[in-house]
Amino acid sequence: MTVEQNVLQQHSQKHQQTLLNQLREVTGTTDVQLLQQALQVSNGDLAEAVAFLTEKNAKVPQQDETTYYQTSQVASDRYISVGSQADTNVIDLTGDDKDDLQRAIALSLEESNRAFRETGITDEEQAISRVLEASIAENKASLKRTHTEVWSDSPNPHDRKRIDSCPVGLKNVGNTCWFSAVIQSLFNLLEFQRLVLNYSPPARVQDLPRNQKEHRNLPFMQELRNLFSLMVGSKRKYVDPSRAVEILKDAFKSSESQQQDVSEFTHKLLDWLEDAFQMKAEEDREGEKPKNPMVELFYGRFLAVGVLEGKKFENTEMFGQYPLQVNGFKDLHECLEAAMIEGEIESLHSAENSARSGQEHWFTELPPVLTFELSRFEFNQALGRPEKIHNKLEFPSMLYMDRYMDRNREITRIKREEIRRLKEHLTLLQQRLERYLSYGSGPKRFPLADVLQYAMEFASSKPVCTSPVEDIDSSAPPGGTTGPQLPPPSAAEQDSMAPVESSAPGLAPTTAPTAAQQQRVPIHKPFTQSRLPPDLPMHPAPRHITEEELRVLEGCLHRWRSEVENDTRDLQGSITRIHRTIELMYSDKSMMQVPYRLHAVLVHEGQANAGHYWAYIYDPHQRCWMKYNDISVTKSSWEELVRDSFGGYRNASAYCLMYINDKKPFLIEEEFDKETGQILSGLDKLPPDLKQYVKEDNELFDKEIEEWDSLQARKAQQEKLALATATAAASAASSTSTSSSSPQPMSIESSPPDNAVPQQDPEYMEQPSPTHDSKHLQEDTERAISKAVAEQEERSPEALLNAAIKLEYGRLLRFAQEDTSPENDYRLQHIIVYLIQNQAPKKILERTLLTQFADRNLAFDERCKSIMNVARAKLDLIKPEEVNMDEYETWHQDYRNFRETTIFMTTGLELFQKTNYVEALMYLIYSYQYNKELLAKGLYRGHDEELLGHYRRECLLKLNEQAAAMFESGEEPEVTTGLGIMNELVVPCIPLLLVHDAERDLLAVEDMRNRWCSYLGQEMESNLQEKLTDFLPKLLDCSTEIKSFHDPPKLPTYSTLELSERFSRVMAALSRAPGEGR
Repeated sequence: MTVEQNVLQQHSQKHQQTLLNQLREVTGTTDVQLLQQALQVSNGDLAEAVAFLTEKNAKVPQQDETTYYQTSQVASDRYISVGSQADTNVIDLTGDDKDDLQRAIALSLEESNRAFRETGITDEEQAISRVLEASIAENKASLKRTHTEVWSDSPNPHDRKRIDSCPVGLKNVGNTCWFSAVIQSLFNLLEFQRLVLNYSPPARVQDLPRNQKEHRNLPFMQELRNLFSLMVGSKRKYVDPSRAVEILKDAFKSSESQQQDVSEFTHKLLDWLEDAFQMKAEEDREGEKPKNPMVELFYGRFLAVGVLEGKKFENTEMFGQYPLQVNGFKDLHECLEAAMIEGEIESLHSAENSARSGQEHWFTELPPVLTFELSRFEFNQALGRPEKIHNKLEFPSMLYMDRYMDRNREITRIKREEIRRLKEHLTLLQQRLERYLSYGSGPKRFPLADVLQYAMEFASSKPVCTSPVEDIDSSAPPGGTTGPQLPPPSAAEQDSMAPVESSAPGLAPTTAPTAAQQQRVPIHKPFTQSRLPPDLPMHPAPRHITEEELRVLEGCLHRWRSEVENDTRDLQGSITRIHRTIELMYSDKSMMQVPYRLHAVLVHEGQANAGHYWAYIYDPHQRCWMKYNDISVTKSSWEELVRDSFGGYRNASAYCLMYINDKKPFLIEEEFDKETGQILSGLDKLPPDLKQYVKEDNELFDKEIEEWDSLQARKAQQEKLALATATAAASAASSTSTSSSSPQPMSIESSPPDNAVPQQDPEYMEQPSPTHDSKHLQEDTERAISKAVAEQEERSPEALLNAAIKLEYGRLLRFAQEDTSPENDYRLQHIIVYLIQNQAPKKILERTLLTQFADRNLAFDERCKSIMNVARAKLDLIKPEEVNMDEYETWHQDYRNFRETTIFMTTGLELFQKTNYVEALMYLIYSYQYNKELLAKGLYRGHDEELLGHYRRECLLKLNEQAAAMFESGEEPEVTTGLGIMNELVVPCIPLLLVHDAERDLLAVEDMRNRWCSYLGQEMESNLQEKLTDFLPKLLDCSTEIKSFHDPPKLPTYSTLELSERFSRVMAALSRAPGEGR
């Protein structure tokens, strides 16, 4: 075949595929064979093909839409019901008038063809244009937003700095997560990366015709090279792909907004790359057959062998991404087997000239990079909208393609026939086993072995000669022998053994008791007897059965049950062996010669109309999976990939699988320096022009970091000066207001010893004037001093101080060791309890107690004053090497953090109990985060993490419910407020729930997402649909990186007593409230 013939064949295939896509879109038909038949009948005329399909579909009864129509009407009168149109000029397609349908289809095709003739742009390319323009518009609009968006850059460049050689992420510039997923998958194919980086435009580009493709492809290739070079050598954690996206947008003209489909984008991207490399290949190989590296990398060939109307045929076709149907299959091999056989293929293997048609596909040449499109979307013709298929589909990390190769055609056919025979036998065995496991003729069925066991238990029960509820006299004492005669009991009465009233109508009294009545079993009456009589049967039992009957019956039932159990085991064993045989059918070495290793998995989460994309890509050098989620690149695992990619769990599933030939290591091998033999990395991998481009960008980023550091240094200096000024002023005021000239005690806020500026102790240790806090502490101290005076014989101030400290420490030690309820936390009442529980050093405890007894507010009598002076003197005598002041201040700062966390927690829980969820959220969020930091240092450094996590989660769920209810109202102010709550409060908090992968947090996020995704299946006003489409990608973003957040709320000041009482009240209220699944 000549070059021209090859090119013509490729263009012919592309044109046919375009026609198939248009037919599928217009008619909603997904049957490829039927679509191809329509094109053959119409000789490529779209109008005739549509008419053919419409006539064929008209014979098939359509699904009744009445139920859905009524549901949408009841749900909300603002929703547009199915089939209704806001525009009166639109042709009504809901009626039975076939002419209207034909006219609408013809009009659609005419507009499509006219647009193609005028612009040379297909509908598929226009769809690409719409999403790209929407992405750029969204990116520009985001710059004008007053509220911080999820994807906004951190102002601190250090947050955006790349760590070592961590892979570089891609910024989402507005609904472009699909772009990031595909580009990262291709970039991590090192052979593809090298091809793009080393691409140079044709030297005679000026002499070439300046057609539309050249205007589009060459600038795009340059921007793709720039983007790849930044992903190789940038110092940034993530880079902005806007310029590459801008080129894609400029290729077409449109203004509609939608999120792009990954497979369509990948198709188009590879087409453009193929065209760009084709120009270069034709220039480099003048007079020879050009080799296009894109074709050699991504395209393969298969042989179509089939029968059409009794005539056999064989055709070789080229393929790029191979489409696979998901619905109805459990794993990738089942999908491939179904895709390789179309129609009634039995006629291929028979000698008869049958009129049946069908074909098989056999791969003759597989590409090094084998890509499968998993068709997880289908068009619901009854509802008039696409729907996503969430079915589970498993796929292996290593895929052997031998069974699909043309060279193995005969052996594969033999094995397929054997598997078909085994599956038929397997079906019969499973049906037979089902009859044993679900026995019976009624709606409820049970295992036959259990039925026989129950029958045997019934027969073996103690026989009863009379009814257990016969002859009950409610007025007679228990065990009496007279009373009215009851009718025969029902089965329910026998089961329940309930007492029966004697006043039932229609009962005649008996004249004399019979012998059986005199010997009958005493009746259990719940209100007159406290326990069951010992001889009353607990289960139903036969009335009359002889020993011979019981012996024969037990023998039969035992034998039958053993036979049934043996038959069941034999059937289960046979089924297991057949399953194993089928699994091992292709496990011999001859069928494991074409290995393909999984390279990348593109995942979609959401529904058909909206969602989020990310990629899992295998790193062969680190031997682990990496998760590429826009700007976030993190290590992952096969288990996480399986959870997110197989489907059937949440709304996430694999959408595209990329396998690479495991026998071609050049695809993922690093490049080596020819002189040194070292692996090329970073800027060394780049050609000179790109190396200079990356260096310039890195210099700009370095300059941004320098400017930031300089700005922060200036701010820190200004804050330090302001603090020193304020401290000096406070010190001067303090020195003038007190007549005491004794030295100030050291405290948590005191500076190092060489700093002469004294500072005050924290509120929980000492106050310059009597307050609630200092009074509380003062009372404790004076109580210890009084007790020491009473118990101590020696009355010197030093001896009394030592005794008082010992007594106070003993009291606080008992508190620290006491097992208390959650609402009574002694740590809040005294820092010493906190220090003891967290095993602080002895020197820290001693200095803290000395500081307590050195309080100036104790100086109201001579005794306390003398003890205070001794304590202050002891503080002055402590040398710096004896107590590490940095450690001392760290412990006191930790306690201050504990108190602040408690205030956040208490305030948040109080607001939550008052159902003020908007204000409660930030307090709960920050209390959880700060508490987690505290618990990282020790178990008793903070509060119950599970409790805080529960109320943080519940608060988000409550806000989500409120916002969803506002959105459902349809009123513009309510909708805006609801989406504001989601964008400003809920969405920024979702990464906090995802980051630790806790099951309850993940379920809560899934509940929130499912609530909003459920609206995709409803008809609603266009403005609501537009807002929902804009909002959902933010909600479905699975990134665990916290990109922006609110500042912590301002905290009120509480004394120790106030804080303890408020904490106690709120915790007591929680203990009385329902657990709500905590």
